[in-house]
Amino acid sequence: MNYLLDVNVLVAWGWADHTEHRRVGLWIAEARVQRGTKFMTSAIPELGFIRVSVQRIGGKLPVSEASSVLAGLLRSLGKRHLFLADDQSSAEAFPDWCTGAGRSTDAHLKLLADRHQAVLATLDTGIPNAFLIPPVTLD
Repeated sequence: MNYLLDVNVLVAWGWADHTEHRRVGLWIAEARVQRGTKFMTSAIPELGFIRVSVQRIGGKLPVSEASSVLAGLLRSLGKRHLFLADDQSSAEAFPDWCTGAGRSTDAHLKLLADRHQAVLATLDTGIPNAFLIPPVTLD
């Protein structure tokens, strides 16, 4: 399975103090051991990670440090990580569920994943037919 990682997945995975850090970390660990699993990123999720990371603590984190954290995350995936060139125009038609500016990036990433035989892995329940990372169950 090929997963295009959404911005929220990268942010949750990248910062131990994020409320969904454990959820995403467990899912990535489980998915990594499955044969043929690939984790994809593209410019939008990577830039989103850097932007959100810097903003989440009031701009006190340098862009270079956020970029370094992202590079470490992706390096940890080894050969299971693929960078997906975004070859899709933003002028293409958006799906009916994209009803506002807040969903435009979601729709773009979903279409990009579909075009490259991947699924968009997200924490966002509002993206139809995306893969919602499962919540952590208490044992």
